[in-house]
Order: sequence, then structure tokens, then C-alpha cells
Amino acid sequence: MRIQATTEAGGNRTLDVMTAIRGRIAGRALAPGDRLPSIRRFAASMGVSPSTVVEAYDRLAAEGLIRPQRGSGFYVSNAATPPLKLAEAETPKARAVDPFWVSRQSLDADEAVLKPGCGWLPADWMPDEALRRAVRSLARGGGDLLTYYGSTRGSPALRRLLLGRLGEDGIEAGPGHLMLTSTGTQALDLVCRFLLRPGDTVLVDDPCYFNFQALLKAHQARIVGVPYSVHGPDIAAFEAVLAAERPRLYITNSAIHNPTGATLAPQVAHRLLNAAAENDTIIVEDDIFADFEPEPSTRLAALDGLSRVIRIGSFSKTLSASARCGYIAARPDWIEGLVDLQIATNFGGPSPVSSEILAHMLAGGGYRKHMEELRRRLVRARRETADRLHRLGIEPVLLPRGGFNLWCRLPEGMDSTPVAQAAVAEGVVLAPGNVFSVSQGAAGFMRFNVAHMIEPRVYSVLEAAMKRAS
Repeated sequence: MRIQATTEAGGNRTLDVMTAIRGRIAGRALAPGDRLPSIRRFAASMGVSPSTVVEAYDRLAAEGLIRPQRGSGFYVSNAATPPLKLAEAETPKARAVDPFWVSRQSLDADEAVLKPGCGWLPADWMPDEALRRAVRSLARGGGDLLTYYGSTRGSPALRRLLLGRLGEDGIEAGPGHLMLTSTGTQALDLVCRFLLRPGDTVLVDDPCYFNFQALLKAHQARIVGVPYSVHGPDIAAFEAVLAAERPRLYITNSAIHNPTGATLAPQVAHRLLNAAAENDTIIVEDDIFADFEPEPSTRLAALDGLSRVIRIGSFSKTLSASARCGYIAARPDWIEGLVDLQIATNFGGPSPVSSEILAHMLAGGGYRKHMEELRRRLVRARRETADRLHRLGIEPVLLPRGGFNLWCRLPEGMDSTPVAQAAVAEGVVLAPGNVFSVSQGAAGFMRFNVAHMIEPRVYSVLEAAMKRAS
């Protein structure tokens, strides 16, 4: 372990040593139970005398931050590390507009609040009656479905259906390539637990889905962004960042990118995979919006064959955010490790009830017809929303091939954060651009969920909020 510190002229060297150690503990580079460097080695690395390190260690031991162990050295005490705090907050409405802001405002809102900033479809757009039939069918069934944990890899019926869908996408995969998880977010969490260590560098798109940033912060990763265009990541910038940073992971959406709605171009995908191979970077492809496409676009997992690419996904956007179940498709040796990790953290796979509900929904032709109707409704909603936003001086960066998001540019010089703060005070949750941006370079943008833009009050509140913020 290396600990470095700088000492200003005339400073107290003992305090500098103590500050360096406190900083490593606070940043979780040193965890409870970790052994500190030997006195002589630490003194040499910091350019101080051994007696200075002895004094610093003794003071920190007196504070209870570290503890001596006879004949072995000094160790970080169990009480040294405070609970991980991902955001500074007081009340939900007073908290900073950060990657948690939109989620908390949307999830905690009552029924009267309008949510054009949220990331899901309205309840009356979902196949409610078909879901009820699936639940009734399962309830009438025998066996231990309603009481048993279920298998570690999840429902065999749902996995068979997912393997068929992977095959339709040109991905040759067998049972060993696939596992189910409780949610799509848990799928990404497991991958991060499996592959990352605190301090590892992870590349994300700028802008990207805000919960990617929130989850990576929880894993204490170093987050680096790459500019995202209408054809995918800026490939020259992508290649340069990979060569300079050598990130452990790159996390992205290939189909109907969140928030931009862009689609990955084939030529960009090929260069992206080549750069990842050259720099030993693993790609996580979140395919959650795939079924909103009118026809399939380029998939990194298909081009790569699940060698360096891990695909994750779920059906919370298309079927139910209540009966949730995610999946991971990856190399069989990685799946084995991920299954063990899921047992350790979740004692088994996803809810068998949720898995079987989804298997029931996907097995017949009802899901296909449901998605065809959703795509038709969303085409109309995108056009109507774009027209109404145009009257307010708000323009989409592009009209996506599918999905429910519009990534829009506000009038010149306007910051979307105060607009969102003014709107939430009036019962309308918006999604300001910088919650999606690692570089905080999207102040002039906002993401709108077109399925929640039907209510006229959204536009009157938005117009008033823009006037207050200008």
C-alpha cells in the first residue's frame, strides 16, 4: 500500500502523516482490519524520520482510528470508517440536483405529481390485464412456486426464452452463458462487484443514464466520461481515453441510448471493440430499451460473441416495474463467479414469482402485440411532444428511432437545473441535463419522457419555470 502526502514549508510533519492516513481511511482506500505500512517503510516513502511516523501512529491509536497489535504492527480499527455517504441531502426537495435527484423525486412523489422526467411508462400504457391473467394462472398452479427460494440461475422457462431472444440477435449462447437477477440494476451491481475494486477507472458516456454514475459511486470507482454523439461515443475521444486511462469497464446503452435516444453506428461499434481489446477494457452493454426499436440495430454483444462484452437487461420498461427480473449474458466462467456472488449477496436468484410471470408474458404472442402498440403510441407521442416543445423554444437533438425519451436543447443560455427546481415546486418532476453528465457539461439540455408529456399542465408549468429561471 502506498500513502503519499505533501508537506508545506514549515509544516508539522507528524500532522502531515496523520492527515495522509486519515484521508486514505475516509476515501476507503484503507478499510477496517487493513494493516498500515511498517514504520520504516512509511518513513522512507514520505521522507520523514521513523520517530515522526511513530508519533503519528501513537496519536492515531490514541484517537481510536488505528490499533497496535504486538509483534505485527498497526491496523485500521473497526470503528474508523464512517458509513458510505453517496450524497449530501437534507429533505428530498432541498437536496442538491445530483444523479439521485430525479429518481428520488419521481419514486417518492404522490399521484398528483406529474413526472415527465421519470424513466418509465405510465401505468395505463402497460399490459395490466395480461399481467393479472399471468398472476391468476400462477396462483392456480401447484408446486412450491409461492414458497420456495428458486434456483441460483433463475427460472429455466424464462432462461430458455431469453436464450432464444439472444439467438435472434445473432448471439450464440448456451445455458452456461446466462443467469437471472432480481433487477437490471442488480445485474449491473453484480458485474461491478465481480470486476471492480475501489479506485478502478470506469468509462461512461457523457451524457449517460444517471444511475450508472450513482451505482459506480457506491462502488468507489473513478468515473471518466466520453462525449456521446448521434452515432455513438466520439470514437476518436474514446480511443484516446482508453489509451490514456485504460479503464477496467465501459458501460453503455447500444440501442436507443439513454438519455440521447441515439443508435450506435456499425463503423463506430467496430472501432470501439477494437480499442477495448487493445486496452483490455471490458464492455457492459445495457440492452434494456432494445424492444422499443422498430428493427434491431448494431449490438456489441453480437459482434463480440460475449467474449469481452457483457449484456444486461430487464423488462421493467416494457412489462412491469413491479414484477422485476433482470439478466446477465456473459462468458460461462464469469457467469459461474457471478452466480456465487449472487448467492452471497442475495441468497439465490430473483423471485420465482416475478420470473414466472415474465416467462408467461413472453411465451405467447401477446408481448409482441403489446410492443407493436407501444411503438405506435410512442411515435405519435414523440412527434406531438417535439411540436409542443418547439413552441417553447426547446428543440430535440434528434428524433430517436424508438423509445420514450427526447434529449432536448433549451433556449440559448438557459440552465436546466433551476428550471427543474422551479418546476418541482409546482408538482412537475423534470430531468435536467447535468444529472446525466459526468463533466457537468449538459446544463443547457433536458430529457423529456414523451409518454408523460400528454397532460397540458406540464407545458404551462415548464413555460413558467423557464421564465423564472431566465
